[in-house]
Amino acid sequence: MKRAARATLTRTAPGVECRGIDEMNSRRVRLTVDGSVQGVGFRPYVYRLAHALELHGFVRNDARGVVVEVEGSTRALERFIQRLPKDAPPLASCGDIVREDIAPLGSREFTIDESVPSREVRAQVVPDSATCDECLRELFDPMDRRYRYPFVNCTNCGPRFTIVRGIPYDRPLTTMAAFVMCADCRAEYDDPRNRRFHAQPNACPRCGPRAWFVDAAGHVAPLGDARDAIEAAAVALLNGAIIAVKGLGGFHLACRADNDVAVQRLRARKVREEKPFALMVPDLAAAHCLVELAALDEQLLNGRERPIVLARRRHEARVADLVAPRQRCLGLMLPYSPLHHLLLADVGNPLVMTSGNVSDEPIVYENGTAIAGLATIADFLLLHDRPIECRVDDSIVRTIAIGGQHQAQMLRRSRGFAPTTLRLPVATPEPLLACGAQLKNSFCLVRERDAWLGPHVGDLANYETLQSFIDGVTHHEALFSVTPRHVAFDDHPEYLSTKYARARIDASPEQLSLGVQHHHAHLAACLAEHGECGPAIGVIFDGIGYGLDGTLWGGEVLLGDLTRFERVGHLRAVRMPGGEAAIREPWRMTCAWLSELSPGVTPALPGALVGQVRDAKWRSVARLVRGGIASPYTTSMGRLFDALSVLCGGPPDVSYEGQAAIELEMMADEEEVGRYDVQLCGEDGALMMDARPLVRGAIADLDANVPAATVAARVHNGIVDATTRICHLVAEQRDVNTVVLSGGVFQNVLLIERTAEALLAAGLRVLVPQRVPPNDGGIAFGQAAIAAARAASSTAIPIT
Repeated sequence: MKRAARATLTRTAPGVECRGIDEMNSRRVRLTVDGSVQGVGFRPYVYRLAHALELHGFVRNDARGVVVEVEGSTRALERFIQRLPKDAPPLASCGDIVREDIAPLGSREFTIDESVPSREVRAQVVPDSATCDECLRELFDPMDRRYRYPFVNCTNCGPRFTIVRGIPYDRPLTTMAAFVMCADCRAEYDDPRNRRFHAQPNACPRCGPRAWFVDAAGHVAPLGDARDAIEAAAVALLNGAIIAVKGLGGFHLACRADNDVAVQRLRARKVREEKPFALMVPDLAAAHCLVELAALDEQLLNGRERPIVLARRRHEARVADLVAPRQRCLGLMLPYSPLHHLLLADVGNPLVMTSGNVSDEPIVYENGTAIAGLATIADFLLLHDRPIECRVDDSIVRTIAIGGQHQAQMLRRSRGFAPTTLRLPVATPEPLLACGAQLKNSFCLVRERDAWLGPHVGDLANYETLQSFIDGVTHHEALFSVTPRHVAFDDHPEYLSTKYARARIDASPEQLSLGVQHHHAHLAACLAEHGECGPAIGVIFDGIGYGLDGTLWGGEVLLGDLTRFERVGHLRAVRMPGGEAAIREPWRMTCAWLSELSPGVTPALPGALVGQVRDAKWRSVARLVRGGIASPYTTSMGRLFDALSVLCGGPPDVSYEGQAAIELEMMADEEEVGRYDVQLCGEDGALMMDARPLVRGAIADLDANVPAATVAARVHNGIVDATTRICHLVAEQRDVNTVVLSGGVFQNVLLIERTAEALLAAGLRVLVPQRVPPNDGGIAFGQAAIAAARAASSTAIPIT
């Protein structure tokens, strides 16, 4: 959606007499436009608009955006100014438009002038955009010179962020600089009336990038009867091969989605046991065959961002079960590059299109690295020679219903969305960098109110991912010309993002540091994306985050704003036996919660774990709980869900983050309205949610052979009820009416929808994350909002 121009400032140049000017007399106006106005066909649009209104002057890019000077009659000038933001091209979004009346120069033509370079870059960088309809028509038209050319694009579509090396966004500062345009492409590029005027990636088969097909050793593979490399890849896919496909922001690993053997082989080679794979289908009709789509789902799937959209799987969907084991939903996306369109058309079958990486490493984006790193997974590789400057993974979204209204919930913000500017409610007086969390890391740069939340990076525990994080920060600082004065980071001392921040500050003492509590950042991120400063009640249900008392928080009720918070409630704390081992082995949390029911006594091994966990190991972990050795206290709601999932038959060991909790949601009977009790009581001045009655209730029902689906639903309903009651109490006591629901646990659709419904019914106002992920992918944005607000506030906690 286009952003409306925010403000119009008017001033008249000294010495210019404006009063009494006849409408037929010539006037001249200078307009400075910021926002997403470079690389989107904005200058040719301005050119055509000026010519249509018989205005003279010029338009040019500069480091802030676009400068326009137009000269003509008053009526024509006013019509020009009125239409400028309203009729802008699809990818353009005007921000501030500053108007200045200046002396007429007697111009007799309108021109597009050369860009003006500057050290201070203010212009926005546009995300990559899916192929437009006009380019698609050319792609599949045998009479067109770009027929089956996998890099067709124009000013309305194609790569942007992944090829840009600097601002202004001109071809020499993109990875297309090495390709010299042929005469035909040059003519399009130079013609202001052409939709490829100054389309920086403009190319054709004669002069542009090319694709080719190689085997796992990197040798060019024979095409056989195929017309080209893409059709050869399609034939291999149809025959059951696994192909590494280079796209816009990196590689995918692809295979037929309906081929059990191929999917199983991909899982084994990628060492990805059960985490769901994403799919790519050729169009909306094919998507409807696999999943149930609401209107908003269709809009998201077909939008120019082309994210992966999670939607409920149809029973009859012809997709291998191993694509998404024990999941209700499938993650689908539509083709977003010409190469993908050709591949899907040639295959005629849904494809698994999962990130091209090994285990937890970052997505591969270079040909050499792909041949070296993906050769053990892929049978063949489909390569091309357009360099990728900045790797970006696919974004993931879903729709949820809040108060009966469907809305998007961002789960991974990357390709198509990054680096779109997000506006903070408070401007920072000096630039800042927020380093994010450890898992699902992303970072955020801020200047004034503009925040650039970087693309998804991943788990920094992996060296390659950490290096990708460092490279990304460096690239973004240069691209947006931001030199941070403040550096914000998570309070957790062992996060590698925190260590990076501290090392950076040690090396440059002029930078100021700010540690931010993990769950406060979750609260602030949601407030800030809604343009609010608080106060609000923040229900932050999460995995784990470093608490102010040194324990591991994760089931928190905060009362706070962008500068400070108070912990007004939390889940009862239990031991986390073995520390992080309990995340990988959720049965340990089952042991911890059962031990809470009978302190000092070793609980019996639950029936669901008989044969899966040795009795001796169970007793050993119970001793850890009693003694507290290597077993920190945690209030994590995610770990409580883990424990109950195992009781209901969920996995005792997990192969991906949050698997046990996700499977508890998947098994819940959505028609069940019963619930287990959670007691609220006071502890150290805060309200505590004691979940022991809930655990007892679940065990009693399971012992009575109540279906696990019913038990799982009652667990959810019990948490919803307790959350509503505690929010109602805090709202009454503190006279605050707004509740924020955030944290990774609120990716649970059943939980967030039912909690929001209950809170709204109680008369409270509910805010949930939409454009920024509720999980740790949104932490950097929250850190940035807090750092900006504190830096701007005269009463802020001093930044050291």
